[in-house]
Amino acid sequence: MRLTALLVAVFATLPLVPVPASAHPTRSTDATYHNAADTPGADPFVLFDRPSGHYYAYSTEGADPGHHFAIHRSPDLATWERLPGGALRAGQDGDWAHDWFWAPEVYHNPRTGLYFLFYAARMNRGVAEHFRYADFEEPCKVGVAVSRSPAGPFRDITEAPLDYHPYDPAYHDVNLIMDAEQKKPPATLEEGRTAPLGTYIPYIDPNVFFDADGRIYLYFSRNAYRNWVWDHELGKYVEESNVYAVELTGDWWRDPTGRTMPTIAPAYRDGNRSPDDPPGVRKDGYVPVLDYGSDPQAWENAHVHDHATSGGAKKDRRWAEGSTTIRTVDASGNPRYHLTYSANNYENEFYGVGYATATTPLGPWRKSTANPVLAQDPAEGLYSTGHGSVIGSPDGAQLYYVHHGRPSTTSSRALYTSRLHLGDGLSVDASTSDEPLPSGVGPLGIRADDPVLRPRPDGSGTTTVHVTSARGAEFALTNPQNRVRAVLRPADAGTVTVRGDRIAVTAHRPALLTIAYQRRRADGGYRDVANTGPRGSVPVQLVIPVVPR
Repeated sequence: MRLTALLVAVFATLPLVPVPASAHPTRSTDATYHNAADTPGADPFVLFDRPSGHYYAYSTEGADPGHHFAIHRSPDLATWERLPGGALRAGQDGDWAHDWFWAPEVYHNPRTGLYFLFYAARMNRGVAEHFRYADFEEPCKVGVAVSRSPAGPFRDITEAPLDYHPYDPAYHDVNLIMDAEQKKPPATLEEGRTAPLGTYIPYIDPNVFFDADGRIYLYFSRNAYRNWVWDHELGKYVEESNVYAVELTGDWWRDPTGRTMPTIAPAYRDGNRSPDDPPGVRKDGYVPVLDYGSDPQAWENAHVHDHATSGGAKKDRRWAEGSTTIRTVDASGNPRYHLTYSANNYENEFYGVGYATATTPLGPWRKSTANPVLAQDPAEGLYSTGHGSVIGSPDGAQLYYVHHGRPSTTSSRALYTSRLHLGDGLSVDASTSDEPLPSGVGPLGIRADDPVLRPRPDGSGTTTVHVTSARGAEFALTNPQNRVRAVLRPADAGTVTVRGDRIAVTAHRPALLTIAYQRRRADGGYRDVANTGPRGSVPVQLVIPVVPR
């Protein structure tokens, strides 16, 4: 009776709290996030995994030794948790290449349960077979691996890259008439046109787009190497990367075993082959999507004079890379396609994002006059913004662009989450201030492994706390964006310590343990979180009786 009376008396001093918070008829949460640049990552592609309720971000950088491509997961696009290992196990997969493992993207087929990883890398064998010359400097191609879990590990479908040999028959291969450093091209267009015609295209940054009619397209970036383009305005050659596309067949997507490698549509196989070519020579076709000469924009010119300013250490270059394609429908029901892309060098503070639009997946595409829609903002402490992917909020009501950026011009790349808007145009909100969590993340739930904590005879006891999204995805309480605070009442009943999701209590008499969920603010402080709805706000917290044995 004395224990019951004490608990009633203690409860009377506390506000009414939910156990769990998500059980109340609330619709959302007042939790916020801010881009603190505390999750390392580069070239992120984000997948929302409906079975688990988690977002998975796949990154060029950050995997454990012996692996390629870091994997992070999050319930809210902001609180990221890095998973051990990586997407590919080096020495078992990706062995057709030796370095430059870049730009992973993962696609889930809910009918087969399979997850497909597309990635770029630089080849280490068979270079002459694929690119004609054994000393081809940047022999990059795309591999495809498969898994039954978004957390991997992924296994290469075949021990070879995608069977695709894009060939540019109209390109004068000026590399063949340049010096060994390959940094100073011919001084005149006339001299450049004396170079032999035709080159195989190294390609990176794969992005697979599934259209509403069931057709599948692979967008990719032509690696700048062996693509010196004469700029008539500048009066010199500039080495460029461009965005191209090719249609894929659908057999690989429908195969429930995951053993079918994607292939290009038959119309593109040998699409650039000449009648004079000997038997067995592959020269595949492609569709140009974006290039500077067809649609020039001055903001893409941050590096066109690098050779002179670097004293000959760098090339004059332009980039169009890291594309993502999405489809919308206008007021008349007509499809409209938006393609985001990044320009300038990723190491430079002027790395940014533009977009183009088209009425069909293969164009013609036209860049927006509003470009760049995402760029450095010193006032926000945000630099080198680019190469991301578009993803919806859990309820589909909002869009976000998850990309990499830097908090300074010298820091490493990190993951950023920015709100993306689609209307008459496309815009991206670049912010390092406090922003609402994506729609549908809340209401949040909180629970503990022990509904009643019973410390041992020495007074010590522990429990584990779980904070979950509306879809049941768990927050990583080791991420500094969030935490729980714990208070023991009466205060003199004992002590309490919080380490991540673990609550340790030392108590020798009955008490109540209040555990509340908090989010970090942009100013560094923490704030208690509540769920919100038509009946007002309900704190995301719970109370556990502490009853010593």
